[in-house]
Amino acid sequence: MAIRQLSPTTINRIAAGEVIERPGSVVKELVENAIDAGARRIEVVTAGGGLSLIRVTDDGSGMDAEDLALAVERHATSKLKDEDLFNIATLGFRGEALPSIGAIASLAIRTRSRSAANGLELAVDRGLKGSIGPAAVNAGTSIEVRDLFSATPARLKFMKSERAENQAISETVKRLAMAHPDIGFSLTVGERGGLTLPPCARDATGRLQRLGRIMGRDFLDDALELDGERDGTRAYGFAGLPTLHRPDSGLQFLFVNGRPVRDRMLLGAVRAAYGDLMPRGRHPLIAIFIDLDPRDVDVNVHPTKAEVRFRDAGLARSLLIGGLRAVLERAGHRASAQGGVRTLETLARNAGSQPASSWSTPGASIAAGFAELMQAPLAGLDQPSADTTAAIDPAREDQLDRPLGAARAQLHETYIVAETRTSVVIVDQHAAHERLVYERMKTMLANGGVARQGLLIPEIVELDGDEIAALTEASADLENLGLAVEPFGPDAVIVREAPALLGDTDVRSLVRDLARNLVTDSGGSVLKERLEAVCATMACHGSVRAGRRLTPAEMNALLRDMEATPHSGQCNHGRPTWVELKRADVERLFGRR
Repeated sequence: MAIRQLSPTTINRIAAGEVIERPGSVVKELVENAIDAGARRIEVVTAGGGLSLIRVTDDGSGMDAEDLALAVERHATSKLKDEDLFNIATLGFRGEALPSIGAIASLAIRTRSRSAANGLELAVDRGLKGSIGPAAVNAGTSIEVRDLFSATPARLKFMKSERAENQAISETVKRLAMAHPDIGFSLTVGERGGLTLPPCARDATGRLQRLGRIMGRDFLDDALELDGERDGTRAYGFAGLPTLHRPDSGLQFLFVNGRPVRDRMLLGAVRAAYGDLMPRGRHPLIAIFIDLDPRDVDVNVHPTKAEVRFRDAGLARSLLIGGLRAVLERAGHRASAQGGVRTLETLARNAGSQPASSWSTPGASIAAGFAELMQAPLAGLDQPSADTTAAIDPAREDQLDRPLGAARAQLHETYIVAETRTSVVIVDQHAAHERLVYERMKTMLANGGVARQGLLIPEIVELDGDEIAALTEASADLENLGLAVEPFGPDAVIVREAPALLGDTDVRSLVRDLARNLVTDSGGSVLKERLEAVCATMACHGSVRAGRRLTPAEMNALLRDMEATPHSGQCNHGRPTWVELKRADVERLFGRR
């Protein structure tokens, strides 16, 4: 078959297939052009899921006749200086959007530069370019796309439902709006308004305000600010507390030089940073922006610019992981604010019911033994404690000023009720203590190994062959964690030493759980993750259990250690360890406000 040159129309339609995947792709290209043109307000109107109509109007710099004529030509752009493909400081360049759109749809452009008295218009109908004529239009540009894919009807069968396409358009506008909080955005879908975002300040406060409008009140209340720089690369933005998570990654937003991306390396860095703070199968909420020299990142590795390639990927990854871990550690004992809100909502729904409860309240012995217990809330908590009696003394003033307050009661021998000057705090004693034990074990492991103690009578634990093999293979790692396990015949292991941190724990149950987890893991995880999983299992067995009655001193010691321990706001499974009920909200619940 003879080789022949394709027609310009066919070439443009092929290019459109690379750049224009769906209506949301058109919206993305047109809104990026508006941002690059210096727009301060951008309006997006769609109909029929974007297939019938897409109109993007901005108040940017506009175009004169010469620019308008070139805007719909192939390989013409205003966004590439000196033809340096590695110095792209704008959003829009690949240089194919408008001619590609005009090749597969009806395209109409109306524009007026800020210095011009009159506007101009140009139409391109499925590859046929019209002539430039006068138009009555405000300063800026309005681009209208009708009958998308009408020149390539085979593409229409790959479109999703109108609702799905509208959702994709909305997500596109939201992502660009998050990256540019100083620009006002409005989106109208069909006959109804979908989104209105007034401009905000281009600082941390304004950025968080814009993020809150898009990501919701939960994120606004539980966002931690991140801002760090290394070797000319800056990572900043906001990360949600670990107790704020979702079953999917739909609220994870990453931006590179103002460009929304879905970069696998960066998403992997986020997972690594949250690590064991996040339950398996759950995803944190984040909005992170990375700024660096345009020459240090290639934005043209993907036709839709959805992925990027860093010159120094290790720098970007380590900066993101280090920054996120630092802000999560600084959060200390913080837990999601929504826990208290939902608790109050539940109380309001059940107002009038009178559930039975068993209470024990701190007495005058709160101060007794406090210094010893402050060394750790671990010693003796696995043993029966003395009964507590009704309190007659008020809470200590200094404890009321602490973040988690003064212990006032134990409810159902599971929940510690504490009082601050402005709130009521409810703590899940098992979940909180589990995290404290876990963090202690990780610290000891990082400093050379977990202290261990010999068992007075070694424990023999019967297991099946796979479990014995898994424990034997991991014996060196377990020994670093303070657990000495050896095979004992064909169907059992013997445990001679256990971590001193766990106290008088149920060694048999611990070993069975560890063996089961190691067999399930099948060596698929890296060493660090396996060790953290083993630590988590040990911590669960070594923590104070629900149903364990605590003395006043023990309760307060637990609260103080929570305040001093990073990540104590969530247990090893990602659940909150405490909730706070603001006094003002409780008073509203009872009609006092």
